[in-house]
Amino acid sequence: MTPAHPTTDARVVIIGAGIVGCSLADELTARGWTDVTVLDQGPLPAPGGSTSHAPGLVFRTSPSKTLTAFARYTVEKFSALQVDGLSCFNPVGGLELATTPERWADLHRKAGWAASWGIRGELVSPRRCKELWPLLDEAMILGGFHTPDDGLARAVLAARAQMDRAQQHGARFLDRHTVTGIEQADGRVTGVVTDRGTFPATHVVSAAGFWGPVIGRMAGVDVPLLPLAHQYARTKPLPELAGANDPRTEASKPILRFQDRDLYFREHTDRLGIGSYAHRPLPVDPFTVLPYDAARARNLDMPSSLPFTTEDWAPSWEDSRRLMPALRHTDIEEGFNGVFSFTPDGMPLLGEAGTLGGFWLAEAVWVTHSAGVAKAVAEWMVDGHARTDLHECDLHRFEDAQRSPAYVHDRGAQQFIEVYDVLHPLQPPEQPRPLRVSPFHTRQQELGAHFLEGGGWERPHWFDANAHLVTDTPERDPWSARHWSPIAAAEAKATRERVALYDMTPLRRLEATGPGALAFLQRMTTNNLAKKPGAVTYTLLLDEKGGIRSDLTVARLAPDRFQIGANSPADLAWLQRHAPADVHLRDITSGTCCIGVWGPLARDLVQPLTRDDFSHEAFGYFRAKQTYLGHVPVTALRLSYVGELGWELYTTADLGLRLWDTLWEAGAQHGVIAAGRAAFNSLRLEKGYRSWGHDMTEEHTPYEAGLGFAVRMDHGDFLGRTALEQLPPPQRKLTALLLDDPAAVVLGKEPVLVDGTPAGYITSAAYGHTLGRCVAYAWLPAHLPTGTGVHIEYFGEKLPATVAEEPLFDPKMTRIRR
Repeated sequence: MTPAHPTTDARVVIIGAGIVGCSLADELTARGWTDVTVLDQGPLPAPGGSTSHAPGLVFRTSPSKTLTAFARYTVEKFSALQVDGLSCFNPVGGLELATTPERWADLHRKAGWAASWGIRGELVSPRRCKELWPLLDEAMILGGFHTPDDGLARAVLAARAQMDRAQQHGARFLDRHTVTGIEQADGRVTGVVTDRGTFPATHVVSAAGFWGPVIGRMAGVDVPLLPLAHQYARTKPLPELAGANDPRTEASKPILRFQDRDLYFREHTDRLGIGSYAHRPLPVDPFTVLPYDAARARNLDMPSSLPFTTEDWAPSWEDSRRLMPALRHTDIEEGFNGVFSFTPDGMPLLGEAGTLGGFWLAEAVWVTHSAGVAKAVAEWMVDGHARTDLHECDLHRFEDAQRSPAYVHDRGAQQFIEVYDVLHPLQPPEQPRPLRVSPFHTRQQELGAHFLEGGGWERPHWFDANAHLVTDTPERDPWSARHWSPIAAAEAKATRERVALYDMTPLRRLEATGPGALAFLQRMTTNNLAKKPGAVTYTLLLDEKGGIRSDLTVARLAPDRFQIGANSPADLAWLQRHAPADVHLRDITSGTCCIGVWGPLARDLVQPLTRDDFSHEAFGYFRAKQTYLGHVPVTALRLSYVGELGWELYTTADLGLRLWDTLWEAGAQHGVIAAGRAAFNSLRLEKGYRSWGHDMTEEHTPYEAGLGFAVRMDHGDFLGRTALEQLPPPQRKLTALLLDDPAAVVLGKEPVLVDGTPAGYITSAAYGHTLGRCVAYAWLPAHLPTGTGVHIEYFGEKLPATVAEEPLFDPKMTRIRR
């Protein structure tokens, strides 16, 4: 959004002088916002939060492209900072060990992420692991993943260096100031109250770490974050390390992960530091954490450093001694339980609160990502948008059902447990489930649905009732066979040949009403919505730089009433932030439900249930109609995301079960089945339909993503239009690939090699059961012509694939428009 105040008027108060607060002050002042005050309750430069005890390990490679970008910038920035002649980053490298076949396979997958995101790394032999870390028992090791440019961030020094730079640009840092309140007026923040005075502000940023929920409560802003204690210990001096390291730099060997036992290691000159995630979750109530002086009075080093629980440590110490036999001749000299933050999905909380203008969060951020996060938040505040895609970190991303204290506790604790686990991309959480179910849930259970979870919703991925329809399908490798069944192929085939019911209830639905609704939506989106009631339009939400914030399906149901198919809670927050007084927006998802009826026999199923004409001539593609099916009032949208004739049928939640039963009974004579998300994803990729958040994000423009058809430059001004007018020709594009081997499957995020060199990465992939090949979409150079051969690296194997022309299935749209 456009900054609420011009640069000269911006007055910023940052709460928290840890690594995030100091980094943000530096980034803001470097961009000209010099009226910046940073407050902390503890002494500077180590005020006692998580930064003050952080071991500083920086492994950049992550399944999240965004987190990897944050970490890359953090390394670059800290490497350029010095304090008293000492660099704020020690590039000793990183080494992750595999002692089980499953972990060794996972390291191959991690090497693929590194190649996709541009991180230098290599898989190495047990002998090479031993060379890099002579203390290891080589016999335990199957291999390792070595990233030579990772290393150790000196967090307190980096905070001090950035503090000094920010002060040179006009910022001030005040320690021993305990925040007691957040002042506000007319829906905007106006100041921060402390025990030593009040500080006026146009922008307040909570970078308080595990105290974030405390600050949030003062502002009336929910902060879904759980502080947890994590064990860290140092050994006594080891003879094997005597003289090996300069005391100023402390370490020369790579930071080490032994993830099979939830452990990591780093050198402290002649000692080893050992961190463990192997113990039980140890949640901490942020409202009871002692202030700095009170903690010191109780013989604690700092508020974030709690007493070491030796009973939790014993198994990890034994595992450490197995890995490094030299540790059998020493003991632990000191240890503590350090407090830091977890969210329900393990990602940071970033952005401006929807309920209080000017109040920002930069929370749940680890040292690894600190400078990158600060840069993105500073860009967001000053320019109105970040240059890095932040949808995974947007504080509005959680559903209301995911923000309860119980949910935040349960999922935050599980995130701690899973820090080093090998997680499949489809792996659902175990608890709390079931949380959200559609009105059809009982019927789905009766049909033997296999549920996975998304957004708290139970989502059927296939149904055992369709097992008798299975024919021969290619065998899958063990990884891609997880959370999948050959029944999905049968369900896709039945959709192509007959008709199927899909539960589309979890798709987000918004309603926009009011006299200004049309003008508002025209201004916010790229396509022309000024059509008669009954029209449905596919359109895009852009940010100011022309990046795709979301894609929407907008049905005009009345002159001043629109139903909007959106993607996440952040879409509603974005629209509400820009909406004028004469527009009312609300989320209607929970009170409604939706069934997709798709397949060549869809009209045969639906038409006998209604007196309205559902012929193609009377009810064309991308049209809407409010009608009745049997006894059930429905809003029917002539849409199809599987490439077949059909409708999305909406009704209220209380009538959902009746709608399902009505359709099921009428469909019996047509061989109707219930089909799941696995078949849906296969069919939509065959048709080339994009999935926001996977195939495109704010980092991509409509023309790069192949969505230029949804941009109408002649419908007036809209958000992002100016940026689109100034864009150069695309240098990359979202490209369809078909794997050459009919049995090969990839899942997403794998690197794509052109002429043997990584040139892009897979966004979405699924086996195209109609095409008999795996379909994969990838971001690749725009110049690659159809027919170009490439390779996709999958667990170290290079699978041949070919650039294909879109759409792969039914290019003339004859199956949908009939």
